[in-house]
Amino acid sequence: MPAWLWTPASGNGPGTVLLQEIFGISAYIRRRAAALADAGYVVLAPELYWRLDGPDVTPMDESAPDAVETAMNRAMSLDWDTTVADSVAALEHLRSLEELNGGVGIVGFCLGGGIGFNVAAMTDPDCLVSYYGSSIPHLLELAPQVTAPSLHHFGLNDDYIDAETVTRIRAAVTAENDRVKVDTYEGANHAFDNDDFYNWNAEASARAWRRTLDFLSAHLGTKTEGS
Repeated sequence: MPAWLWTPASGNGPGTVLLQEIFGISAYIRRRAAALADAGYVVLAPELYWRLDGPDVTPMDESAPDAVETAMNRAMSLDWDTTVADSVAALEHLRSLEELNGGVGIVGFCLGGGIGFNVAAMTDPDCLVSYYGSSIPHLLELAPQVTAPSLHHFGLNDDYIDAETVTRIRAAVTAENDRVKVDTYEGANHAFDNDDFYNWNAEASARAWRRTLDFLSAHLGTKTEGS
């Protein structure tokens, strides 16, 4: 499985597995990975479409007229259990790297937010950050198994995860874990963090990213002041 690796200027640090949106390891995902590396993390982003495309995976263009339909069809072609297992393998590989110095967290967006939740139910990451995890409403039976500190971001104008569903998710993920935070953003739609996508919400994106860095710093130990 091909994967992208970013390292901080120090050469080592705590780690994050970065799990992609339905558009793949796009320029946006690479920018987020680079920002995490700038904040002091070793970042590994596995190419989750590799079983569909082979080793040379091509990211999709979020601005194309049929981008969403194409990406959703591609994501639905994945075998869920195999993709989760691939993501678990990425987490284990990151832990084996000599650059790793500290704990390991998971950061996932959309498709990756749901996969990250499933991975956290199967393994023991030091923390989880999930942005509008599109599969989480169908995975709530796993909530008792997710014992890591977790941060979930949801827009309250999400076309795919409505406010009632967010309330249901909040109840499930906080029922047995008092280290879970669910942050919501008025006026923000799905994929509000992706500044290459038409749903980008600059205010919600900036607030969620600041909270993400603070959360990772609290649970992985890296200082993020000024980042």
